[in-house]
Amino acid sequence: MPDTVSAENYRRMLSGIMDEVSQQASGPVQDAAELIAASLLAGGVLQAFGSGHSEALAMELAGRAGGLVPTNRIALRDVVVHGGESPDVLGRGILERDPEIAGRLYDLASPSPQDVFVIASSSGVNGSIVEMARIAKSHAHPVIAITSLAHTRGVESRHPSGAKLVDLADVVLDNGAPYGDAVLDLPDGGRVCAVSSVTAALLAQMLTAEVVRRLLESGETPPVYLSANVPEGDEHNRVLEERYAGRIRRTA
Repeated sequence: MPDTVSAENYRRMLSGIMDEVSQQASGPVQDAAELIAASLLAGGVLQAFGSGHSEALAMELAGRAGGLVPTNRIALRDVVVHGGESPDVLGRGILERDPEIAGRLYDLASPSPQDVFVIASSSGVNGSIVEMARIAKSHAHPVIAITSLAHTRGVESRHPSGAKLVDLADVVLDNGAPYGDAVLDLPDGGRVCAVSSVTAALLAQMLTAEVVRRLLESGETPPVYLSANVPEGDEHNRVLEERYAGRIRRTA
């Protein structure tokens, strides 16, 4: 195995990228947190959407221990779980490239006017992602994008308009991933070991910390989940979730 492919080299590469991503804590992370906090203080919900591996970002923001309760995860499978479509629709493999699916997903989520959207896509060019951002903006929702600037600058949009996620966002957070996402070179070409899911999780938790800080400074008790695996967790979470009944979904 060549020296360039190892756990230690991945850790070293990732550490440097994480340091660069963290530098956004004093800039765009603050701008994004301001939008989210304003939404929550106005009674809004954070709507998180990502397709493919970027769904991990939505899971990091919505419905997890130590995270905010007024959060809703939008996923491609919502058209089956909530929309009554046949599961066969998920087997196409390119559903995330279909702009038409975004309108269906938006309608199923039924956002309130004061809701804010966080949309994640490392490439930032697939049809469902760009169209969701376009629809959100058309309804006057603030849009926060989490993407790879290096990758999105190197590819063409797959949306009919030619727009990319970064073109529609109020705030853009760069996940620091290189073009193609992976960072360790293989001897015969290509790369292995991606970083975008790890760096997106870092950005999500930095956002959460800054939103909670703002809620505390506003005199609010932040509605934050306890782990369901501690004795008091279920009841604590149930009481908080009731405040947002019908507006947040907690499905697998």
